[in-house]
Amino acid sequence: MNSKSSVLVVIDVQNGFLTEHSRPVVPIIVDLVQRWQTAGHATVFTRYLNFPGSPYERLMGWTQLRESPATDIVDALTPHVAKAAAVVDKTIYTLFNEEGAALVKEHGWSDLYICGIDTNSCVLKTAVDAFERDLTPWIVTDASASHSGPDVHDAGILLATKFIGRRQLVTQAQIPITP
Repeated sequence: MNSKSSVLVVIDVQNGFLTEHSRPVVPIIVDLVQRWQTAGHATVFTRYLNFPGSPYERLMGWTQLRESPATDIVDALTPHVAKAAAVVDKTIYTLFNEEGAALVKEHGWSDLYICGIDTNSCVLKTAVDAFERDLTPWIVTDASASHSGPDVHDAGILLATKFIGRRQLVTQAQIPITP
């Protein structure tokens, strides 16, 4: 792993996405972020923000994550957010809105280690978008979850094998985190 070209992307680990299914992954993500940042590598956090009339509301009837505290990144990650290269606010599934795409390009990151909530949507979409931009996505499977449950997480993992390739799915133990 080249530390200059790699970034850890922590997707939507926000209060509003915590459920009995996703909450257990938070300490795993905190540990990964802490080790990653201690080794001197760049980290980006995303934060999903819903808005009135969004496609999520209009087409899915989903009106959550509109304001604090639901939109806040979980408290356990707050010390690490301050050390991040950026926090990208987004109203879409992926990191690759205008700001996120520019950030990746500006820093020259080619390897994106992606973890967070939800495996089946925002994590997967970010990985697929990275793949389609000729970048190298890595989904950290044990540092990702779905707030809807393990079956939905597993479905996201299955789809990821078809979209980006089985070799792009790693556990945090498989990531060579060295300074």
